[in-house]
Amino acid sequence: MSTQFTVTQLAKLLGHSGGAVGNACETLVDRGEAERVGANPRTYRATSTTIGAARKAVITAPRPGASLSPHAPSNSSSAASAPSTPAAPRKPDPVMRPNGQRYHPRALASLPDVEALWKLRVAGVPVLLYGPPGTGKTSLIEAAFPDLLTVAGDGDTTVGDLVGEYTQDTNGGYQFVYGPLITAMQEGRALLLDDATLISPKVLAALYPAMDGRRQIQVKAHKGETITAADGFYVIAGHNPGVHGAVLTEALASRFSVQIQVGSDYDLAAALKVNRTAVRVARRLATGQQASEVGWAPQLRELLAFQKIADVLGVEAAFANLVGIAPIEDRDQVIEIVTKATGRPVTALALGSQL
Repeated sequence: MSTQFTVTQLAKLLGHSGGAVGNACETLVDRGEAERVGANPRTYRATSTTIGAARKAVITAPRPGASLSPHAPSNSSSAASAPSTPAAPRKPDPVMRPNGQRYHPRALASLPDVEALWKLRVAGVPVLLYGPPGTGKTSLIEAAFPDLLTVAGDGDTTVGDLVGEYTQDTNGGYQFVYGPLITAMQEGRALLLDDATLISPKVLAALYPAMDGRRQIQVKAHKGETITAADGFYVIAGHNPGVHGAVLTEALASRFSVQIQVGSDYDLAAALKVNRTAVRVARRLATGQQASEVGWAPQLRELLAFQKIADVLGVEAAFANLVGIAPIEDRDQVIEIVTKATGRPVTALALGSQL
């Protein structure tokens, strides 16, 4: 009979959070590449197909507390015998995100950005990423932290959305269901506050005791229960300065010792085979935006969408759509720049006459 492991046992062996390991085990079970043999605690057993899954697995960074760095080799004896002189820098490999897309690391403080964020997590230094929507803030965070939980912030986000609330069960009664903050604290996972500056300061105040030296919060809605953060718990936030209603308060800013500006990587867009003229237009608009000549410029997200549209409907339609998604107040300038770059008049994508 093959050996059985609980999620906790596997997490300790692998150096990842229990949440990340549990999700991975469930994925293997769904694929028929492992067996679940117990429910409380969750226990798993390898099958004849597990080794095949291991051979084709994508290796990601261990959580803080593990002995290896995110890009170190797994063979400890090889690491110990390595020469003391630093290796020549090399371009880091793409990192797989949970959605299966590859993230291409960028430079941050002379390190690949995913490694820099990982080191900051190990050191317990909270990070705020800020920049226009579509520049890759969330992609970077997902690539750096495979055990990530996310709160999508907006003006309607409540304390219950963070901490949890009572929910009716199948028997008509009510039970308290923990929110992402409590789950991240209990399982030692990373928590992303996406669009954190859209969340009410009163709601965010419920989070602050978990981020300071106490690393505890009291759940008043659940019998005053005190939750203490496990090792590995980490908070990171995203901020879109240009979005209406986004306010970076002093209380919030003071909780994030490192604040990193994120702009679009137009070189990456070109490397990903986005239409060269579209990339050139985006660069021109970005330069104009910095000089306060225009208020909008396409970010990486819009450029990737441009290429998809071009592949389906053609380049002309993709440029027409690019013009159409520009804010009304900037559209005339965008039309002028696009028309000059393409050598033909461009208008917003619209339906024509009946065929």
